[in-house]
Amino acid sequence: MSNARLWRDPAPLVLASTSATRRALLASTGLPFETVRPEVDERAIEAGARAEGLAPDALAVLLARQKALSVSGARPGALVIGADQTLALGERLFHKPASREEARAQIAALAGRTHALHSGVAIARDGAVVAAFVETARLVMRPLDADAIDLYLASAGEAVTTSVGGYQLEGVGAHLFARVEGDHATILGLPILPLLAAFRDLGALAL
Repeated sequence: MSNARLWRDPAPLVLASTSATRRALLASTGLPFETVRPEVDERAIEAGARAEGLAPDALAVLLARQKALSVSGARPGALVIGADQTLALGERLFHKPASREEARAQIAALAGRTHALHSGVAIARDGAVVAAFVETARLVMRPLDADAIDLYLASAGEAVTTSVGGYQLEGVGAHLFARVEGDHATILGLPILPLLAAFRDLGALAL
């Protein structure tokens, strides 16, 4: 439940995302906010950034900035949050698998190795970014043979195509991992503590 007393800024808070997970994370803070779908071509932005040699963590911030800016221009005065996440194994980027077979291939590639989840966040007001940051979590996936991957896919069902890497750590995907280093909210795609700190720096919070 939101608590308007926590929000000091005279303009509304807007989350430029339709992600149910990000909405739930932000709602858990008690802040009142609205959600708006950002209009960005993520793959085109990524292609240009990678051609210029942009690292996966910087790409996450760039995507977050573009999402925030795509909404900010139409919401004068509002503080708009943009967020995006990249999953990288070294410099190799992963996306949401389009099929069960793609999910199988992604999990096989990640098995027995450590990959990074970079969660980028940007806050914009009146068409300008006023804060931006990235938080990184490192996840160590267990070595998995073909039978183990098949059992996971059968257990997780269609959820394997809804998350980058083919897993949801908050669900059956937890069985895939040996160790996780990083904040849980970062893994889910919206680092809450750094976000709240940014709002305090902007004078937007009462607490």
